[in-house]
Amino acid sequence: MKRERFQSRLGFLLVSAGCAVGIGNVWKFPYVTGENGGGVFVLFYLLFLAIMGVPVLTMELAVGRASRKSAVQGYQALQKPGSKWHIHGWFCVAGCCLLMMYYTTVSGWMLGYFFKFAGGAFDGLAAGAVDGVFSAMLADPVEMTVWMVLTVLAGFLVVSFGLQKGLERITKWMMLGLLTLIIVLAVHSLTLSGGMEGVKFYLLPDFQRAAEAGLGNVITAAMNQAFFTLSLGIAAMEIFGSYMSRDNTLTSEAVRICLLDTFVALMAGLIIFPACFAFDVEPGQGPALIFMILPKVFLNMAGGRLWGSLFFLFMTFASFSTVIAVFENLQANAIDNFGWSRKKAALANCVFILIASMPCVLGYNLWSGLHLIGGRDVLDSEDFLVSNLLLPLGSLVYLLFCVSKSGWGYDRYLEEANSGQGLKMPRWLWPYFQFVLPVLILIILIQGLL
Repeated sequence: MKRERFQSRLGFLLVSAGCAVGIGNVWKFPYVTGENGGGVFVLFYLLFLAIMGVPVLTMELAVGRASRKSAVQGYQALQKPGSKWHIHGWFCVAGCCLLMMYYTTVSGWMLGYFFKFAGGAFDGLAAGAVDGVFSAMLADPVEMTVWMVLTVLAGFLVVSFGLQKGLERITKWMMLGLLTLIIVLAVHSLTLSGGMEGVKFYLLPDFQRAAEAGLGNVITAAMNQAFFTLSLGIAAMEIFGSYMSRDNTLTSEAVRICLLDTFVALMAGLIIFPACFAFDVEPGQGPALIFMILPKVFLNMAGGRLWGSLFFLFMTFASFSTVIAVFENLQANAIDNFGWSRKKAALANCVFILIASMPCVLGYNLWSGLHLIGGRDVLDSEDFLVSNLLLPLGSLVYLLFCVSKSGWGYDRYLEEANSGQGLKMPRWLWPYFQFVLPVLILIILIQGLL
């Protein structure tokens, strides 16, 4: 069966960036920045994105483009006879499933909040009652299930139409909508009275403030965020490598994906920090920032219902672009490994993800007493396994596969990465890839597990 290809380079870049752009950028990035003193954190984040994110991204894309296959068969096509690298491919499939077991719920929250704002559910609410809206949603298993099911059904409907007619066509419009919304929202935030104080906190490096948060903490948090923002290590990006053309070098494409991803993260900060400072709200308030703090901010604004609706529409686009990108990976694996048609793969995967997503939905209400890894609830346990174990470990496997003689080998990786026009990956980076980068990834892995 002929391998599908992206219709255009723009399609590839927007779909790949759409996979990377998710809740991590627009939910986690601002509050982690807030917790770690602002500007200095952003500086280190950009540094680690360049020295860790870009190289590992080129490796995952290289395995996909060279093999023209999904995770398991991609390894099988490139590994030496008798070696077992392809076993990691199955861990990638498991990682994508596990990610979607909770991500569909969070994506559903964004969709739910868009409809709540647009429908006027927040109009006239006292500040104390705003928190209650989120608590009531979590406590209602029926409402939680409805938003999750809508997300899953819409996602598999999109990918059932194929790469060009489904994923590429929908993601293009969604990402263009997301980029437009984020600029409109950021410009609005910057015009708020007192908003510029938020910009200074966010973008001007203040080493004294970073020292208060602990410079070591700031650096490791920046390293973590730079690494996780690209969803590397579970073949979520590898699959798009298998669909892309050979016209451009992988370093060029990786840099462009990172720039788009970073643009969205930085702009999310320009929406949130000026708004927080304008209404005297603490920006380092952790995960509650989006669902409890920001709705209060929108309620204080002129036209708050409109701005709240637009913000959660933007959040829905950001999370849903990741959902359909990862669903495409599950599709491709089912098609490649079991020889299924695209429609059959969509149906089977859809049923599986619907069932597998239920523990996360119920973990906030009927199963709220269920605590798993280290006393964490269901969502946090699933996220712990993906973020702290499968992403860094998977990235380490891709790295070792591309640089070691027992794997694919540095020469073959370099040849694939550098075919096409654009930025080349220099050969002299081999010692860095061989000895330094694995240590950096191991630091993230060990720190995450501790």
